[in-house]
Amino acid sequence: MKTMMFPGQGAQARGMGADLFDAFPELTAQADAILGYSIKALCTEDAERTLKETQFTQPALFVVGALDYLKRTAQGPKPDYVLGHSLGEFNALFAAGAFDFETGVRLVQKRGQLMSQTTNGKMAAVINASQETIEQILRDNGLDQIDLANFNSPSQIVISGATEQIERAQPLFQQGDMKYVLLNTSAAFHSRLMQPIRDAFAEFLQQFTFQPLHIPVIANVSALPYRDEDLIDNLSQQLTGSVRWYESMRYLMQQGEPEFEEVGHGNVLTKILAKIRAAEPPPAATAPPVQATATRIETPPPEPIAVQTTSEATPPQSAQEKVNNWNRRHGLGTRVISDIIKDQPLETRTEAVVLFGHRAAVYLKGYNGYFDLDEIQACP
Repeated sequence: MKTMMFPGQGAQARGMGADLFDAFPELTAQADAILGYSIKALCTEDAERTLKETQFTQPALFVVGALDYLKRTAQGPKPDYVLGHSLGEFNALFAAGAFDFETGVRLVQKRGQLMSQTTNGKMAAVINASQETIEQILRDNGLDQIDLANFNSPSQIVISGATEQIERAQPLFQQGDMKYVLLNTSAAFHSRLMQPIRDAFAEFLQQFTFQPLHIPVIANVSALPYRDEDLIDNLSQQLTGSVRWYESMRYLMQQGEPEFEEVGHGNVLTKILAKIRAAEPPPAATAPPVQATATRIETPPPEPIAVQTTSEATPPQSAQEKVNNWNRRHGLGTRVISDIIKDQPLETRTEAVVLFGHRAAVYLKGYNGYFDLDEIQACP
């Protein structure tokens, strides 16, 4: 099973794509006309030192990734699955036929422009701490303006949020084996602070017509294959939601004998994959089918947690049946109560989702975590 994966922002470097632009002169010229500058000069020379700026980085990485994909598939078979890390998801959708090269350039150009307009917040990587540990530290210290942005591997989670709180968090995550690395980003990407950008980008996406996918694309926001009708929702929600990379890798590992190939510049995703594989083998549980509903849970755990069950129903409902029943009855923002959280009702922030093929859960706003459906009930 061949899977191609595309990196996101941070993979850029001067000199990238040097062997690609002359091989695809028409597409390179098309990108130049849309962007208003030479994409080849930006990537290979970067004379103005602008390649690191978001509004330039995103089109550059997309073009290099798209051309590299075309080169590889012209010489060999197409993949069985594709996925991309944040910005890289646009390359994955291009590879799957959702839109053509011109549309892809226009989409990432707008995305980069919008994201470069905000300077709110910071991001940091937390090393050697589980999701549960991170969430507990944030709760205990009143750091409620921080979101979990990227689940890269079991030992690397990126947090994102208000600058003051990200800075306050630093000494808290420098105890024991934990490490804390402030990232050189211009804003708090993949956090609630990107909501205005998400709204503007969703409106922009409405201008385009997208085609059915001919290769399964694993979505960042759900770690499950896209449904064609969810494309606009997924791409806009991605700006405020988590990149569920670790869980996406585990999903693919459950599909058979995966062969991963990084497309575009660098090998950052290949290195992350090595850490994931070294951490633990994929679970034996049956994975959701390719046509499973793409859901929008934002901060999944890196490890499955045992679920208490009851025997009231005979036979008991499967996790997928519980999810389907919940999503039919309840929309986003449903107020729920739980015996675990007794002080006040909370709101759902996502649809229900099956995690790891066996757990029915929904993310609760304000708690920075998710609950099993068996642990909550909708308010009357």
